[in-house]
Amino acid sequence: MPDTIRLSPDDTVVTATRALEVGTSVEGIATRALIPSGHKIATQAVKAGDPIRKYGQIIGYAAQDIAAGDHVHTQNCAFAATDHAYEFGTDLRPVAPSTGDTFQGYRRADGRVGTRNYIAIVTSVNCSATAARRIADAFGPEELAAYPNVDGVVAFVHGTGCGMASDGDGFEALQRVMWGYAKHPNHGAVLMVGLGCEMNQIDWLLDAYGLKQGPTFQTMNIQNVAGLRRTVEAGVEKVRAMLPIANEARRTTCPASDLTVALQCGGSDAWSGITANPALGHACDLLVAQGGTGVLAETPEIYGAEHLLTRRALTPEVGARLIDLIRWWEDYTARNRGSMDNNPSPGNKKGGLTTILEKSLGAAAKGGTTPLTGVYKYAEQVRAKGFTFMDSPGYDPASVTGQIAGGCNLVCFTTGRGSAFGSKPAPTIKIATNSALAARMPEDMDVNAGDILTGGVSVEDKGREIYDLFLRIASGEMSKSEAQGLGDYEFVPWQIGAVM
Repeated sequence: MPDTIRLSPDDTVVTATRALEVGTSVEGIATRALIPSGHKIATQAVKAGDPIRKYGQIIGYAAQDIAAGDHVHTQNCAFAATDHAYEFGTDLRPVAPSTGDTFQGYRRADGRVGTRNYIAIVTSVNCSATAARRIADAFGPEELAAYPNVDGVVAFVHGTGCGMASDGDGFEALQRVMWGYAKHPNHGAVLMVGLGCEMNQIDWLLDAYGLKQGPTFQTMNIQNVAGLRRTVEAGVEKVRAMLPIANEARRTTCPASDLTVALQCGGSDAWSGITANPALGHACDLLVAQGGTGVLAETPEIYGAEHLLTRRALTPEVGARLIDLIRWWEDYTARNRGSMDNNPSPGNKKGGLTTILEKSLGAAAKGGTTPLTGVYKYAEQVRAKGFTFMDSPGYDPASVTGQIAGGCNLVCFTTGRGSAFGSKPAPTIKIATNSALAARMPEDMDVNAGDILTGGVSVEDKGREIYDLFLRIASGEMSKSEAQGLGDYEFVPWQIGAVM
């Protein structure tokens, strides 16, 4: 493995593959400082105010004169918003259609396919969270052992649902999340639990989305049932009646086109955009070729790379929707006295990422190369096939909650610093960007993409490995996060707007 990696001939920096001492020769230039692994080295002089390039794109601007051999990072590379000339549909690279790949899934009455079979307790408001958890906790391993086709009883509780406007972005997003979880194909039955007086009324949701109660979908309010204890008792009996019905579900052979995969990253490092994210992008391309769907999200984490996605937009309208999201986020951060460059996090920076522009260019690689077929609101149902995008914050639990609500039945999550994330009802696959992380957290990482650097494995071969794992996990094989029981506390609807 060479000491450094150059990603584009146009780059003004290279990335160190190991810690380099002062005076190490890099492309014929001596390093002028200690360079940590994953960090950048200037390969030419850059004057103050001039752009710094990586991936062949601008990742920041020199905050001072930078000499060849300097360590390029937060001390001398500054963020500034870039002014892109957006193009639509100029980089369309559709993959040749392919068929024949299958997995074992749960075909539901509406035609959608689940990869798991849970019974969900969904809350309308924080005030009903305790009741929901107590109902779910009543079902232990001994009782559930009698229902081998049910993966568990899960409470989806959150901290909002009241103290909010009865219309607008925040209310609509929460209603979409609730509907998405109520109708998710990974749920064999659903019980909704509310308090009764909250702003986020369950009855409004039923009316708005045409939801009908029946043996596998029921609702209850604590105030109507007459208290917490009675609500828990009644809820337990309702779920107990649902268990044998949900247990009747059986896995059947389903085409890979029935998979909708959430594409996520968290705890990123400099290797994310070089190993794991491009490999996941290739897996997404393979899925799209089969007629499946990949859903990229985290709008702040494509900021500075959105012009590359608009070039892949299938239509100008799709591209324009993506730009509208970018403009909304610029306004959102400005009116809340924030900055789009608040991301990367301290951990990202320690791993070698300097600005949001650099992080975004690596994060966008998770979306592969195929045309962008749809752009969706947070938690909106994803109906287009192919590579799509969903608006969400970069905060992983909130982002994944929206993707699952939108119909994702599988989650794939790349990480370079390390992550203990998991999700229900859609299982999470985690990919390490570097071999050191994979060795340090073997019980958490499903795939090591670090061997792209250390073992000579191609991005394409690693992408195929990830794609094959999609099919196995979708068929019931446990991911590492599932084996550790993760996913009960990662349901976090995005709270937009004032808390009143």
